[in-house]
Amino acid sequence: MIVVTGANGFIGSAMVWELNQAGVKESIVCDIITPQERPGPLGGRDYKKFLHRDELLDFLRSTKEKVSVIYHMGASSSTTVTDEEFLRVNNTEYTQQLFEWCRDNNAIFIYASSASVYGDGSHGFDDKVKTTSYTPMHAYGWSKANFDIWAEKQKETLNKWYGLRFFNVYGPNEYHKGSMLSVPYKAQKQIEEKGRVKLFKSYHPEYNDGEQKRDFIYVKDITRWMLELANAPKAPSGIYNMGFGRARTWKDLVHSAFHANDREMDIEWIEMPETLKNQYQYLTEADMGKWLKAGLSTPQWSLESGIEDYLRSYLIGGDSYL
Repeated sequence: MIVVTGANGFIGSAMVWELNQAGVKESIVCDIITPQERPGPLGGRDYKKFLHRDELLDFLRSTKEKVSVIYHMGASSSTTVTDEEFLRVNNTEYTQQLFEWCRDNNAIFIYASSASVYGDGSHGFDDKVKTTSYTPMHAYGWSKANFDIWAEKQKETLNKWYGLRFFNVYGPNEYHKGSMLSVPYKAQKQIEEKGRVKLFKSYHPEYNDGEQKRDFIYVKDITRWMLELANAPKAPSGIYNMGFGRARTWKDLVHSAFHANDREMDIEWIEMPETLKNQYQYLTEADMGKWLKAGLSTPQWSLESGIEDYLRSYLIGGDSYL
């Protein structure tokens, strides 16, 4: 039996889709938002049972079925949340409880960490370096880093465990994320409404407007990798970056969005809010060496092909959900 938490969210619901594609249709899915409250992400998906987040640990402790893998995607993912106590309980301690259950029951544990643990990137983005070398820029980043630090201190376990540091993930099923929606989605809506895309000006002397860089990764690569990881017996336990491995500019992204719409690029440069200036990252780029050394696959979706698939297959025409 496979368990997916955060299953009615972005990456979690995409993982349920990936499992369905692989013929797995009897998983246990878990979230704090029910399919009745948010019908889109799990609509049309096959699974055995939906559990509320608060029911999961009791279910695991009482079930007679063997759990092979827990994909733990359920956590607050907003970088603007400042309630450290909430993040400690919801993001850090709950993940510890699931980790310990998997350790005691010999189940593979795959959880969502975050590239935000790297802070401003001045010390690099190397998943081979201990997490204590990095300084996150906000409370959300610390909630993820604190669990990574705890996990790195655990002694050898019989089961496999993997922490995944997601970089800039975009793709179908993200539509509930509000202010945390990806720029590809926001760009598409702005192109439809105004014919132009707004981008922040640069306030760093080494980066011209639009030349700020991010490591963009399509959600279909993320879910494919997570399935691959659960079936890779030789991949060592530990923390792995989840990015394309090559940073691209905001201009590259916006150009791809306009191309998918068969339009010429038109950008409006806007001022960055003061609240963001001190925690803005001008470069993120995943070091994927550890992942590749473990014998795992390279990404299949370039920025151009990922944007084209996302916009043309989901946002411009057809069903917007996987």
